[in-house]
Amino acid sequence: MRNILVFLLVMMVTCIGCELHLKPNDTGDGDKDLSLHRYDRIQSLYLTTGDFTALQQMNLVYPMQTRTLIEDVLKLGRVNDPDINNKFLNFYQDTVLQALINEVEQQYANVDDINRDLSRSFRNLKESLPKIKLPMVYSQIGALDQSIVVGNNAVGVSLDKYLGSDYPLYLKYYPESQRRLMTRDMIVPDCLLFYILSYYPIPSDSVSSQLTCDLHIGKIQWIVNKVVGRKVFRTKYVDMVNKYVKHHKDISADRLLLLARLP
Repeated sequence: MRNILVFLLVMMVTCIGCELHLKPNDTGDGDKDLSLHRYDRIQSLYLTTGDFTALQQMNLVYPMQTRTLIEDVLKLGRVNDPDINNKFLNFYQDTVLQALINEVEQQYANVDDINRDLSRSFRNLKESLPKIKLPMVYSQIGALDQSIVVGNNAVGVSLDKYLGSDYPLYLKYYPESQRRLMTRDMIVPDCLLFYILSYYPIPSDSVSSQLTCDLHIGKIQWIVNKVVGRKVFRTKYVDMVNKYVKHHKDISADRLLLLARLP
């Protein structure tokens, strides 16, 4: 949990058809359902075959996602560096990363369940927090780095961090407490948590107060539990928030998140 909180602080900053020619849908607040934009499929094609058409799709159709992946997640250099494409391709030739790409392709060949949960949960979130805009949500393969990346009204999901708590590679490098969060059913809750945090960051004047930080995350987790309709997050801070809300039934989610402390 401590690592997750550190990541949260640091990061506050359409499905693709087989021909790979579909552009992302508009992600405004109209009646369109949310769905996972399969950037990872274009990425996988380039990283396993070196297909130049796939690289063009990455740079022309998904320029922001490609820049974020190369510069902020992998930290390979600037996206306009002369040799960046070769550096990007070579980085993923590692046998472990190639295995991750293959595993992602197999486990996430179908994401209908995730799309349904994304659409339903974000619509519920919109009802609780009307000022939040519906984001574009896309998938990528991030080389076991950050699970979720938030920025520019978009949420990037690194599917290589959600291959299951018993995935052999995870058993070697992650403790059980982390592995149980690296599952398919955590994708939507994590997207919600990080996205809400981008709108309601931990108060800058309370960084020194660990209790304030923990309570703020607890409030967000309580809201996530509410909009997904299940108790994903179970901590003493979530319990504290739940107890407070039971005695203040009229408080809005926005007001709850803006409270400096629970009276």
